[in-house]
Amino acid sequence: MQVTETQNEGLKRAYNITVSADELDAKVTEKLVEAQPEIEMKGFRKGKVPLPLLKKQFGQRLLGEAMQETIDGAMAEHFESTGDRPALQPQVKMTNDDWKEGDDVKVEMAYEALPEIPEVDLSGISLEKLVAKADESSVDEALANLAETAQDFKARRKGSKAKDGDQVVIDFVGKVDGEPFEGGSAEDYPLVLGSNSFIPGFEEQLVGVKAEEEKSVEVSFPEDYQAEHLAGKAAVFECTIKEVKEPVAAEVDDELAKKFGAEDLEALKGQIRERLEAEYVQASRAITKRALLDKLDELVSFDLPPSLVEAEAKQIAHQLWHEENPEVEGHDHAEVEPTDEHNKLAERRVRLGLLLAELGQRQEINVSDAEMTQSIMNQARQYPGQERQFFEFVQQNQQMQQQLRAPIFEDKVVDYIIEQAEVSEKEVSKDELQKAVEALEEE
Repeated sequence: MQVTETQNEGLKRAYNITVSADELDAKVTEKLVEAQPEIEMKGFRKGKVPLPLLKKQFGQRLLGEAMQETIDGAMAEHFESTGDRPALQPQVKMTNDDWKEGDDVKVEMAYEALPEIPEVDLSGISLEKLVAKADESSVDEALANLAETAQDFKARRKGSKAKDGDQVVIDFVGKVDGEPFEGGSAEDYPLVLGSNSFIPGFEEQLVGVKAEEEKSVEVSFPEDYQAEHLAGKAAVFECTIKEVKEPVAAEVDDELAKKFGAEDLEALKGQIRERLEAEYVQASRAITKRALLDKLDELVSFDLPPSLVEAEAKQIAHQLWHEENPEVEGHDHAEVEPTDEHNKLAERRVRLGLLLAELGQRQEINVSDAEMTQSIMNQARQYPGQERQFFEFVQQNQQMQQQLRAPIFEDKVVDYIIEQAEVSEKEVSKDELQKAVEALEEE
């Protein structure tokens, strides 16, 4: 086998690989010898078929396989001897298109090598960690929001008209073609106007009704209504309004706490305080992580594989285009050309991605099976009732596994770097922390 370098510019590499016909023949013979003990052929005992006969019978079939294995072996040997790591899958093509059995095989291999990543003195990195505590006003604000979600209703003054958001207590009988239909009647039904829990057009017609009033509501069932015998049919609901109630926030007391699974109000406040401070910790970490990445980006400089930058820039441009055009759900639109800003951001991402990957490899940082399982379970919760199918999908999809593993790995490497850095703490208010988070989102 002969390997000749044809390009070595920056990170670009290209080689011509020649596999001799003798090498291929030896590989085919090796495969036949390996399989010979299990081969049976008429006129011969098992394992006693002569090699020349096996080669005549199966040699042509094994030639392609031998060729692929020989070329793969040559590539593996090349990367081991040079220490090169390709940024993407190498491009490999056969150059003697008129090849026939008995000829040497000539292959061209081209790739972009990953750069050498310089050492970084992590102890010289200084970071500021923002620390916020959940004060009483924040807890009270969260309690008030909870009270709104647990709203009650109280009767409006007699003669008051129902408004959107009010609750009306009604008796109703639904009829199609003048005849009541099954499931179309109820008594003392509490309906919140604007909740869209009834057929489209039903609730709007009850806005303005009063207690003790009767109202005929005329609607049509949707064409795709689940009960086929009612789909698309016009219906009249004869309603008797028994009460009109306005929404009121629940009282902030022990009863409210029990609605949310706490023993009493103090216990609920404690839970809220813990939740808020956990949110503050996450926000603070995001700010610290961004500051760390900014410092790393300033500290290191090395050549970047153009193919990685180009692919990343295209992905950024495509993603931002969809954010600006949310009405377009598919990807059958014109190609989005990256701008200089996209390319600059892509360079930063590729540089930091390669640096973090190298640091993680040097420190032997890995994502455990338990961490992957937890991540998959967290994602699966987004598909209620289909958790098992999602879990199986991820198990069978290497690309999806990589998408879930990458952010876990990155966070573990970031945690390692922060442990080596000099970190000072600064106490801030919730509002100051919020402003710092908003500043991140604007960048």
